[in-house]
Amino acid sequence: MLNLPYDKIVEIIKAKSGLSEDDINDRVKDKIKQLSDLVSREGAAHIVANQLGVSLMNIAKKLKICDIREGMRNIEVVGKVSKVFDMREFTVGEREGKVGSMFIGDETGSIRVTMWGEMAENVKKLKEGDVVKVKEAYTKMNNSSPEIHLNEKSILLINPEGETISDVKTNLYSRKYLAEAKEGEKVEVLGTIVQIFEPRYFELCPDCMKRARQKEDGFFCEIHGKVEAPRVSYVFNLVLDDGTDNIRVVLYKQQAEELFGKAEQEIVSARGDGQKIEALKSEVFGKTIKIAGRIQANPLFERQELVAQKVSGEINPEEETKRVEEAIVVN
Repeated sequence: MLNLPYDKIVEIIKAKSGLSEDDINDRVKDKIKQLSDLVSREGAAHIVANQLGVSLMNIAKKLKICDIREGMRNIEVVGKVSKVFDMREFTVGEREGKVGSMFIGDETGSIRVTMWGEMAENVKKLKEGDVVKVKEAYTKMNNSSPEIHLNEKSILLINPEGETISDVKTNLYSRKYLAEAKEGEKVEVLGTIVQIFEPRYFELCPDCMKRARQKEDGFFCEIHGKVEAPRVSYVFNLVLDDGTDNIRVVLYKQQAEELFGKAEQEIVSARGDGQKIEALKSEVFGKTIKIAGRIQANPLFERQELVAQKVSGEINPEEETKRVEEAIVVN
């Protein structure tokens, strides 16, 4: 089943069936009741669509960025390039590979596009401001956010005729005090690091960047089998306090590197070395930083957490505090 948001499903049914939004909602409620609450609202909406002969598959292929969710296949998206990253080559045993990425945006948001294999060569042709159309793409989650992925079956068109993007939504985060931040919101907060925990290191498959699990005779990826030279990644957790409340912040690899201002090799070299870890922690403890990310629930510990997506450590606290206060007043 396509992972479309409920409102989008209702919008499609309304356009294709002629029913009112209230009629559709009533049918969904009846279906949920009929199935004794064993189906989600989205699942019930899919059933209603099928009963009305409304296909969600074909309509869902071309999407706005705000409608992209995990697990989608064969999607089509148009966006304007806001940043292009260098292509990287890697070798795993006898296998060689290439990966490149970029950020694209439209009037509803922005998203990272990751290109594998020969598709990665496109980064040499791309520049900021280009309009691109991607087709036959799929999506995966990375650091709690969906990403578009392109492989050898995907299509990337650069500045295709007839496709334009005028406005791009660049401010994806609302300036907030922690006491006002709610689950699901994308927020930008300013606070002081009052606690930082021991990092957790783990191995990844360099082909697909999925977790590589250790077994008796080495590390194994569920997709690519035995991994001869796994990559090492890491996650840091800290507590941020902004004077109104505090929250646990989760920083994955890229965000941790932004926090410490250090390259991957230096952070990896601290693995298992207590003195190096303490030195890293000491450098940022008590520092005032700006973090943009998503507030999400951690049901295991019954608390909210901020999953960082961008970290800014070199800031002027007074100016940033003023910006937060002005943003709160405006909102």
